[in-house]
Amino acid sequence: MLSNRVVMLSWIRAGRGAAAGVLACAVLLVVQQAWFFGGWGGAEVSTLVTDASYVPQAVVFTILAARVAVSKRQEARTRRAWRVITVAFGWQLAAHCSWFVQEHVLHTTGYPSAADYCFLLFSPFMFAGLLMLPGQYRRRRDRQKLALDALIVGAGGFIAIWYLLLGPILNAPGLTPWERSFTAALPVGDLLLVLAMSTAMLRRHQPEVPAPVRLLAGSIALTVSADVSYSWIQLHGGFTGGSWPDLLWLAGCFLLVVAADQQYRRPRHPAPRRTDRNAVFVLPYAASIGAYLLLAEQSSHLPLDPYGGMILGSAVLTLLVMARQMHALRDNREMAVTDGLTGLANRTLVTERLEQLAGQPVRPGRHTAIMLIDLDRFKPINDTFGHEAGDAVLVAAADAMRAVLRGSDLAGRIGGDEFVVLVQGLPNRETAGTVAARLLEALRTPVIFGEHLLMVEASIGVVVRDDPYASGETLLQQADTALYAAKRAGRGRFEYYSDVMDTKAREAELRRAVANDELVVYFQPAVALATGDLRAVEALVRWNHPTRGLLGPGEFIELAEETGAVVPLGTWVLRAACREAARWRADHAGAEALRLSVNLSPKQVGQVDLVRTVETILAETGFPPDRLTLEITESVILQPDPLTINHLQALRDLGIQLAVDDFGTGYSALSYLRSLPVTMLKIDRSFVTGIADDDEARSVCEAVVHLGGAFRMTVVAEGIETSEQAAALIDMGCTVGQGFYFHRPLPPAEASALIANSGTLLSGQYPGSGYALRDKPASDR
Repeated sequence: MLSNRVVMLSWIRAGRGAAAGVLACAVLLVVQQAWFFGGWGGAEVSTLVTDASYVPQAVVFTILAARVAVSKRQEARTRRAWRVITVAFGWQLAAHCSWFVQEHVLHTTGYPSAADYCFLLFSPFMFAGLLMLPGQYRRRRDRQKLALDALIVGAGGFIAIWYLLLGPILNAPGLTPWERSFTAALPVGDLLLVLAMSTAMLRRHQPEVPAPVRLLAGSIALTVSADVSYSWIQLHGGFTGGSWPDLLWLAGCFLLVVAADQQYRRPRHPAPRRTDRNAVFVLPYAASIGAYLLLAEQSSHLPLDPYGGMILGSAVLTLLVMARQMHALRDNREMAVTDGLTGLANRTLVTERLEQLAGQPVRPGRHTAIMLIDLDRFKPINDTFGHEAGDAVLVAAADAMRAVLRGSDLAGRIGGDEFVVLVQGLPNRETAGTVAARLLEALRTPVIFGEHLLMVEASIGVVVRDDPYASGETLLQQADTALYAAKRAGRGRFEYYSDVMDTKAREAELRRAVANDELVVYFQPAVALATGDLRAVEALVRWNHPTRGLLGPGEFIELAEETGAVVPLGTWVLRAACREAARWRADHAGAEALRLSVNLSPKQVGQVDLVRTVETILAETGFPPDRLTLEITESVILQPDPLTINHLQALRDLGIQLAVDDFGTGYSALSYLRSLPVTMLKIDRSFVTGIADDDEARSVCEAVVHLGGAFRMTVVAEGIETSEQAAALIDMGCTVGQGFYFHRPLPPAEASALIANSGTLLSGQYPGSGYALRDKPASDR
C-alpha cells in the first residue's frame, strides 16, 4: 500500500512538473514574440533573446517525449514510435544548443555549421517516428489508396519546393558542390516530413485525428514554412538570427512541447468524438490546387495563345474531375452505411454513432435515448407468406419510424427485424417514453401485402444515457436487456433499462448475497384441511437486499435459474432450513414429527454431487432424512435421464420423500409417475383458485386427487385462500393443503412460536404432508 502511494505521489509530482514546463514555455514564447514585435534592445539583443528562447523549449519537449517513450500508459507501438521521435527531438535540442554557442560564444558564421547538420538529422528520424505511429488495420486496397493520397500531397509539396528552392538552388552561382547538396537536402528533408505527416493524418485509427498528431502536424507545417524561408534567405544573402522565420520555428517548438504532453495524458483507449470525417481527406485536393496556383503564377508571363487556354483548361478539367470524385466518395460512403432494403442506417453507421455518442459528456436537460426495436410475430409472417412479405413489413416499419422521428434522429436496421433509434436533445427521461409510445403506435399500422392484411407489433427497449463512461457497445447491450424485459412482460410495449435488469451484475450481486448471508428462509405451514392442525412447513427463500428491502423469490429466482446461481442458492436454502428445523426439534416438545419441505431446481437435480450434498447437509445439521421432503418440478419427471432417475432413487433410499410441484400445469407422463420414486402430488394454485366456480378447474382437481389415490400418493393442494376452496377440496378427498387462508409464510421466529403453540404434531398417516404453499402472488414461486 505504501509503495502504491509513493508511486501515486511521484506521478502527481511528475504531472505537475510537466504542466509547469508547458506553462513556462508558453510564457517564454509570448515574451519572445513581444520582444520581437516591440523591437526592444536592438538587433543584437533581439537575436540573443530569440536564440536563447529555443534551448529551454527544446529541453522541455525532449524530456516530455522521453516520458511518453517509457510510459506504461501508452501502447507498445506508441512507445516505439515516440522513442524514435525522442531521438529526433534530441537532434533538435543539439541543433539549438550548437546554434547558440556558434552565434554568441564562438561568433562563427560558417555554412553548413554543426547546428545545420543537427537540423538536417531531425528530418529522417522524425519521418520514421511519424510513420511508426499506430493506425487502423487496413486491407491491401485501402493501403494502396492511402499511399496514393500521401503521394499526391507529397507531389504537391515537391512542386512548391522545386519552385521556391530546389530550382534556384541548382542554378545558384557561387556555391560549392557540398554547399549546393546540403542546401538542397534541407528542403528534401522537409518534403519527407510533409509526406510522413500526411500519411499519419490520413491513416488515423479513429473518427478523428488524435490531438497529439494534429499538434505535430501544426508544428511541422510551421517548421517547414520556416525552413523554406531560411533556405530562401540563405540563397539571397545569408540568414541571421532574430529574423521573422524564428517566429515560426519557436511556435513550432511550442507545439512540440504541447504534443508530447498531450500524448502522455491521452488515455490508452480514448472515447471517439464526432468530427468532420472529410476534414483530413481534403489534403490531396488542397495539394493539387496549390500546385496549379503555382503553375499559374509561374506561367503568367506566357502568351495566352496557346499556353493560357491550355493551362486554364487543364486546371478546370482537373477541378471538375476532383469534384466528380468527391461526389463519388460521398455516394460510396452512403452506400457503405445504408441498409439496402429499408434505406435506414446500417449496423456500421449505428455503431459509429453510438461510439461518438459515448464520447460526449452527459448534459442536464439534454438527454439521449437509445432504443432497440424488435418486431413481434415477424418470423411467422416471413415463414407463412414468404420473404417478399417479410421485406414489405420491414420497409413499412422503416417508413413508420421516419414518420415519427425528427430529421436529426437516427434510425437504423442492424439485422433481421431489429432496429435501433438514437434520439438526442430530450428535455427529460419521460420524453423518451413518449417517443417510444409513438413508435409503438406507428408500428401497429397494418401492412397490405397483395390480398393479405399483415398485423405486426413491436417491443422496444429504451436506455436513457446517464453514465458518461458507458461505451456504445454497453449502451446497445443495455437496450437489448430492456427489450428482453419488454418481451417477457407481454410484448407490444416498451421498457426502460435499469440496473436491476443487468443479468451479469445481478448474478454477481446474487452470488455475493449468498456469500454474505443476505438471504433468509421463511416457512409456510401446511395443515390438515379438516382440522387445521399443523402438519409441516415449507422453506421459502427471501433476499434481505441492502438497498431494496426484503425481496420475494419472484424478484430473483428466475435470474438464478438462468445463470446457474440457483445451485449454490438452493444448497444454502437446504442447509439453513434443515438447521432451523433441527433447532425446533430440540427446543419444542412434539416437534419430532414435523416435516420439512425444500424445493430442488432442475439444475440442482442434474448436479453430479446432489446426493452427497444432501447427505452432508443432513449430517451437519442433524436433521433426520425421513422428516425431509424434496420438491421437484414436472419438467424433471417428463423425460428423466438415467442420472436423474439414479439421484431420485438414491434420495428415496435415504428415507427422503419426493413430491411433484404444480402438478397438472405441464405434460406429465403417467408412466413416469409409476416408475419414479415420487410420493406426493401438489395441485397447482391455478386450479385451486377456480375450484369453487370453474367446472374445468374442479374437474382437474378431482382427477389429481383420484390419480394420487390410485398411485398411493399423498395429494396436497396449493394456494387455498377461502373457506369455500377448503371445503370443496375436503369433499374431493384431499386432506392436506396450505395457503393464505391458513397461514402466510412466516419468519423463523414466528414459525418457531407457532410450532411451540401447536402441541403434539400428527404423524404417520400423511407421509407426504410436509408441503406448504407459496405466497399468494404467483411470482413468489
